[in-house]
Amino acid sequence: MCGRYTLTVTWEELLAYYKLERDIGLPPLHEPRYNIAPGQMVPAIIHDGSKLRLGPLRWGLVPSWAKDDKMSWRTINARAETLTDKPAFRIPFQRKRCIIPADGFYEWKRVTNNDKQPMRIVPRDGGLLHLAGLYDTWQDEQGKRISTCTIVTTTPNRVMEEVHDRMPVILSEQQLPLWLERNETDVQQLQSLLAPCPNEWLTMYPVDSMVGNVSNDSPACIEPTETPPMLF
Repeated sequence: MCGRYTLTVTWEELLAYYKLERDIGLPPLHEPRYNIAPGQMVPAIIHDGSKLRLGPLRWGLVPSWAKDDKMSWRTINARAETLTDKPAFRIPFQRKRCIIPADGFYEWKRVTNNDKQPMRIVPRDGGLLHLAGLYDTWQDEQGKRISTCTIVTTTPNRVMEEVHDRMPVILSEQQLPLWLERNETDVQQLQSLLAPCPNEWLTMYPVDSMVGNVSNDSPACIEPTETPPMLF
């Protein structure tokens, strides 16, 4: 699964990176974050039917038909292999796909039966990771609309299999238009994007166990420990 990630750039930098226009009157909705966790608001890119937009979604998908939002803790990730089978993901996969920008994510590598070492996985080129996501909008009993999202996961590449049996789907810039196109409904073509990214895209390094506590959200979370980075 993918349960923690980082995005250490500003809202303005995200807009510039993806060449998006800022919504008039909308204040910046993101500051650098070092330990993003499920249940929190996260920046995401969607297609609103006319253009691409950057906006906040709550991490943990609640489908529009849900009676309440309690299931969101079980839907922080969506397995690529079963998107068309699971009711919560079937419709979003057809027409509500998004990109969740990140510049790293965390996984815990087992080192002994009782100990795990947190690792930060980052793009080797120092840029951003474009995580494939799905989103939906749910309305509570008071009529409040809440837009939520999930990160799509797939089988691991050679880098990730060292620490986990799943990894987030990471798209190339060339794949973004297809994934975000609302009118694209070819399931086979969309599924073809949901493969492990090339090994050479990623590297990882160990970080302090403080990242295990979601209340810790500072640059210290991403500082490497003395162990050298794991290169592949």
